[in-house]
Amino acid sequence: MPAPTTLELLWGSPDRPRRGPKPSLTLERIVAEAIDLADAEGLANLSMARLAERLGCAKMALYRYLPGKTELIALMLDTAIGVPPENTTAPSDSDPEPWRTYLRPWTETFFTRAVAHPWGNDASTGVRPMGPNELAWLDSAVGALDGTGLTAAECFDTVVLLLGHARGIAQQTATAGEDLEGGLARELGAVLSAQAERFPHAAAAFAETMSGTAAETGRDNALVFGIDRILDGLAVLIETRRRRPERTRR
Repeated sequence: MPAPTTLELLWGSPDRPRRGPKPSLTLERIVAEAIDLADAEGLANLSMARLAERLGCAKMALYRYLPGKTELIALMLDTAIGVPPENTTAPSDSDPEPWRTYLRPWTETFFTRAVAHPWGNDASTGVRPMGPNELAWLDSAVGALDGTGLTAAECFDTVVLLLGHARGIAQQTATAGEDLEGGLARELGAVLSAQAERFPHAAAAFAETMSGTAAETGRDNALVFGIDRILDGLAVLIETRRRRPERTRR
């Protein structure tokens, strides 16, 4: 029997092995253990040998379920990302921008998943098959933009932009720890304090950012600030699309 492909594993090929006694492992258990290992030690330290050791089985036993590490990582990524938030928004007088109401928590939820599994950034690069969960994220976000007047390409680009922002901040968070802004403030503050004359604009902006006045006016974290600015720009583009027919009639 040929080994299952990545697509077959992602989208539901028959369980293996089929013959003999009931297997002690399942593909789901293998993937879950691999995720735990990658979460704790990083993707570079994930190997079939290490995984087999954690599962208490021979390395060759894993190959009865999947061909190798490439296919394993594809399953790990789709499992770790999970399903997207449900979209229950609809246009109404109280919410004229349901796409914004959905895409903001959509991006925040993706960020939370990315922080929980920092190896996912490396696993999601390059040309590769996508699984049902990952495509569900794409479909739900593009679907939220239905009826806005944006082209299909603009909808896809919006999703890519939001994902890129969430992934970028998640990567920084994984490197700096949970207190990303605090850590950056300490490092940047020390440099700007000594180099204020050389970089006066950056020093002044940083001082204002760290002041009590700036905090009272709603200084927010980079994730939320970036999401809101992306969606603000999108709102302008959507309004432009809606006004175009009016200009044509004139």
